[in-house]
Amino acid sequence: MIRSILALAGIAVLVLSSGPATAQAAPPQAAAAQPAGEPIILGSSHPLESAALGEPRRVNVRLPASYSVAPDRRYPVLYLLDGGADQDFPHIAGLAQHAEMSGTFDEFIVVGIPTRNRIWELTFPAQDERYRTFYRANGRPVEFADGGGSEAFRRHIVEEVIPFVETNYRTNGRRTLIGESLAAFFVVDTLLRQAEPFHDFIAVSPSLWWNREELGDRAEELLRRQDLAGRRLYITLAGEGGTTQRALDKLLASLRSPAAGQLRWVYVDRRNSEHHGSIYHVAALDALRTLYPRPWRPGSPLPWVHIGEMQPLSEAAEADKRVPCTAERARPVTFAEVNADPRRWEAFCILSPFGQAPEPREHSRNWRLEAGRTGAD
Repeated sequence: MIRSILALAGIAVLVLSSGPATAQAAPPQAAAAQPAGEPIILGSSHPLESAALGEPRRVNVRLPASYSVAPDRRYPVLYLLDGGADQDFPHIAGLAQHAEMSGTFDEFIVVGIPTRNRIWELTFPAQDERYRTFYRANGRPVEFADGGGSEAFRRHIVEEVIPFVETNYRTNGRRTLIGESLAAFFVVDTLLRQAEPFHDFIAVSPSLWWNREELGDRAEELLRRQDLAGRRLYITLAGEGGTTQRALDKLLASLRSPAAGQLRWVYVDRRNSEHHGSIYHVAALDALRTLYPRPWRPGSPLPWVHIGEMQPLSEAAEADKRVPCTAERARPVTFAEVNADPRRWEAFCILSPFGQAPEPREHSRNWRLEAGRTGAD
């Protein structure tokens, strides 16, 4: 698939179009045989002048399918770092569409915030001299010496991107910040330094090695400065090992301490199941399911999926069906419990933790499974 941008009335429409996967010219007969096709619209891209960064920027937006048919409904927003059309916007937008099709987690607006110089935009200034003196095998210097602009980039998001979104779209005020690698480092740094603009934080394999593990070393001090009541963190790490894992272990120790206050958090250890390049999409889906699950009703009304005669529902189940299945009344029941006694739970409104199978998983003491945290209307 080749990503392209079409100009439309001053707004760029992000599309996916089919075409050759390589830059080589196709033979004339092959080109003639290829159908023209129609673009698949993924979202829209908007120019945004940035005083914080001193240059024009863009934001990419994907709206839920229900947005145009439910004019009174308001939505939470997922702010995606590295959110360019050639970055993580397409696959995270795909997860948003999956939420609408599957009904397993809440719908939301995706706002992609593209990065240009990731090292500068996503990190605070560093004193590690190796970032300036280390050279690659080809003799070229590493780019890590250019870090240090995260405060300006955070101002761009808080003072420019969020107001643009909340002025132009039907949002409900609930905001989530998500990123992977250096972008996840920025997520953790934002939680520890300026958590107020966001409610939930998703950090996938954060680059906590930055500046000799500074965030891990200072986590307890920075946590104590914040009032994190009502905030939640989902954090996970692949098999990076080394200083990344060591810094995360320091951060986890602080999260387990009284310094974390009322912050609710979940850590998923993926060191034995993913590497740095494979973790993002899998972890992002799990994070959205974990933070924003929707209730459901087990069982099927189709008689041909049942072994033997289809049994009538219990009186309690029939009564439960007459009441809307909402987050407030859903019972927490695992898939194992449903499978162990399907007749007991058939047609009842329940809330189950999706996809949480093999990886070790740790929660804060005050963590609880709950639906409706996005506040979607």
